[in-house]
Amino acid sequence: MAWLTLLIKSGIVLVLFSLTCSDGYENLALRRPAWEQHPWPYTDKDYGSHNAVDGDYSDRSAAGGQCSISADNNYTEATWGVDLGEVVSISHIDIFYRTDNEKRPTSFTSRMAGFSLYVSNTTSKDDGHLCFHEIQNAVGTPSEDHRVQCQFYARYVIYYNERRPEVVYPSYYSEFAYSDLCEVEVYGCRKPGYFGNDCNLMCPVNCQEKRCNIKSGYCLGCLPGYKDQSCKHICDKMTYGLECAFNCSRCRDGTSCHHVNGTCIHGCDNGLNGDMCQKECLLGYYGQNCLQQCSKNCYVTSRCDRVTGQCDRGCKSGWTTITCDQKCDIGYFGPDCKYKCGHCLNTSYCHHINGSCLNGCSQGFKGDDCKEVCPHGYFGIDCVHKCSTYCSGNGSCSPLTGVCDNGCRVGWMGSKCGTPINTGVTLRPS
Repeated sequence: MAWLTLLIKSGIVLVLFSLTCSDGYENLALRRPAWEQHPWPYTDKDYGSHNAVDGDYSDRSAAGGQCSISADNNYTEATWGVDLGEVVSISHIDIFYRTDNEKRPTSFTSRMAGFSLYVSNTTSKDDGHLCFHEIQNAVGTPSEDHRVQCQFYARYVIYYNERRPEVVYPSYYSEFAYSDLCEVEVYGCRKPGYFGNDCNLMCPVNCQEKRCNIKSGYCLGCLPGYKDQSCKHICDKMTYGLECAFNCSRCRDGTSCHHVNGTCIHGCDNGLNGDMCQKECLLGYYGQNCLQQCSKNCYVTSRCDRVTGQCDRGCKSGWTTITCDQKCDIGYFGPDCKYKCGHCLNTSYCHHINGSCLNGCSQGFKGDDCKEVCPHGYFGIDCVHKCSTYCSGNGSCSPLTGVCDNGCRVGWMGSKCGTPINTGVTLRPS
């Protein structure tokens, strides 16, 4: 709401309008330390920077002693600032510029034209946020009583204006830069973590640094893991962290990570380990959380796929499957298990690596792998028995049974020709 003051000067009644705060916000700038870039250089007048935060601006003339007036020395920049003492929650800033108590608009709008207002956590405007930049192009603007909405957290409020020699300004701009401020009022809440007209409402619990918009209560950023205006909701699936800006790594079975720190609660996909599942398995390890070791039966020891465990160059002789953890199937041996075992004894099987028959050979075969047929004149297990000397012809017999191939010599009978015909006594074959 606006209020007015009547000032009688030289018989003329002047009506001075001023901005007031219609809510319960505190003027956080009142009697706080202030500074300016180019202070008035003489001691005959008190035009110091403190005048703009002393609470007095009923007389906004140079003679009234209630304004901060900068040096009139043809400067191209003018800066004035106030230290609010700590980082506070700002609602708005009211500026009351010098008028010399003249009828509005006054000639001093030319000095005020083009000004900028910053809030910052340092004394440098360049570190802060630009709340307002006056860029109207009409004579008599801006208003000498100016309210700037600026819902931010900051410690310093900085007024700045400039008149750069290389810039062409509108004709109604003053030639040089000034900061003739009679009062600067900064309204807001000093108590951290609160908002509202009476600064009595708590900011939402998940607001970053407990900071929220002084009007709406919406967070000015969420704690890591939370989102939306009031930071009530956790990050969407597969995202986490500050502003939910990070993507989860490859957690087990496609599950989402922890919404705050990105850790994979249920472990990692195959081939990865670490709390956030961003580390590949070390050489020689694979699988879930990299807990499994590559098979010692890989052709190249300890070299396998970090996800599946598949040996890089296949298996050593006698082993099979992609992880080389199984012996060759029964009846096979050697590289890639592609060779068949020989005629091992009693259908027992050969060694899975070299094919040797561990229990000897079946009838009719000999050799380590039992693939050699008995030589002429021999038969039986490991070919240790000789054919009967009474076999007809060349004396050959079946390598399996010892039965003479061409029958018996005269005077002998039986399948192995071991029985003399005249005696009926069976002789053992030699």
